Amino acid sequence: MLGVMEPLLPSQMLGWIASQDVNPRMHVHILGICGTFMGGIAALARAAGHRVTGSDQNVYPPMSDQLSALGIELIQGYDPSQLALKPDVVVVGNVMSRGNPLVEALLESSIPYTSGPEWLARHVLANRWVLAVAGTHGKTTTSSILAWILEHAGLEPGFLIGGVPGNFATTARLGSGTHFVVEADEYDTAFFDKRAKFVHYRPRTAVLNNLEHDHADIYPDVASIQWQFHQLLRMVPRNGLVVANAGEAHVMEVIDMGCWTPVERFAAGVRGDAAWYVLAAPQSDYTNFAIMEGNEHVCDIEWSMVGRHNAQNALAAVLAARHAGVRVGQAAAALREFRGVRRRMEVRGVVNGVTVYDDFAHHPTAIDMTIDGLRRRVGSERLIAVLEPRSNTMKLGTHRDALAKSLSGADEVWMYQGPSVQWDVAGAVASLGERAQVVSDIDELVRRLSAAARFGDHVLIMSNGGFGGIHEKLLTRLREQTGH
Repeated sequence: MLGVMEPLLPSQMLGWIASQDVNPRMHVHILGICGTFMGGIAALARAAGHRVTGSDQNVYPPMSDQLSALGIELIQGYDPSQLALKPDVVVVGNVMSRGNPLVEALLESSIPYTSGPEWLARHVLANRWVLAVAGTHGKTTTSSILAWILEHAGLEPGFLIGGVPGNFATTARLGSGTHFVVEADEYDTAFFDKRAKFVHYRPRTAVLNNLEHDHADIYPDVASIQWQFHQLLRMVPRNGLVVANAGEAHVMEVIDMGCWTPVERFAAGVRGDAAWYVLAAPQSDYTNFAIMEGNEHVCDIEWSMVGRHNAQNALAAVLAARHAGVRVGQAAAALREFRGVRRRMEVRGVVNGVTVYDDFAHHPTAIDMTIDGLRRRVGSERLIAVLEPRSNTMKLGTHRDALAKSLSGADEVWMYQGPSVQWDVAGAVASLGERAQVVSDIDELVRRLSAAARFGDHVLIMSNGGFGGIHEKLLTRLREQTGH
């Protein structure tokens, strides 16, 4: 059934969609396959028995490792000759744009094409109980927690997550149960569909964790993002549930724009307008906290994650799982065994007492929360923050005025200014004084950073990309300095 999507599909897709009901096995070729989302689509298609090939311009772990392990054939670059594979359908990632030779050749061919979110919706999410986790921050962690709670409860969920959960060691799986957890990204779908990805998913359970201005390359302001979130809420049925962060004004404004579904409100720290909230001791690192419903103490949580923001992520996941039938006490037991997510304050190594972390934080709010969480764990030990402004929003300099404040919790700050960042990075962190250094060469950054690091330091490296392999380069340099 085509539903509301019919006007947006290329005309040649109509026959192909009908044919899939008869011949469900197909050759799926994916453009931009090494992105986390598209790599997840590849894994799901492979698990469903389809032949999967794909191409990309840049390849780096963990996705390249995952694809290789699945036996998926990768083609480097976007040469039009790859269409000679004659796939049944080409799934086009949102990294692809008009003017790309492969895109132009695809449009001129008779090969059917679709977007990743649309392929997911038609071939995986149909007839599943979809639990979608949306928000500017914490989507990956919250989705990972939610998938694990459902798994721990024996529901065997499927999932597609923008990171690698420690409890699963893969970004995506079909699952044998009814439930499917999807990280619901608000970024646009494809060059031919400029709506947010998440409007394709039609969730029964929707989590709205937070909402700030991000993706400045496609959204001019917060209001334009709120409009997309409003479209998501229009698709949640009356027998569904919206789990909303009552401590986020922009989220509550979306609810006020119109919501036809019951809303469960949550928050962290104080009750306020929230029915559910978390409480922890002052200065706690939130590895221990209580879940409260109104004035009632529901349960205590003990787990390995740090930071108020992660406790809040956990509560959102607990409430979403509760809607799917998992009792809060069962969820608490699952949280004790939650193993975190790769690239979310992941310890990459310890050399001579220097601990090196890898984190995906790339928005000032996420940077601030990540530093605060680590600070609560390490106390007065030196915390060195290393940041690559790599996201499209960061490259545009949209958040430059908020950077210094977000980094102020670190004892030292090292900024990498790559060639694609043309704004004044040094000026943006000038208020930090001698605590902040700006370097334009990664090897020089590694050399200077390794020389500055000393026993007991915690080096927090933040980027939404591979950052030129800086983590291993730094660990190697530290080993060489100590002779190990």
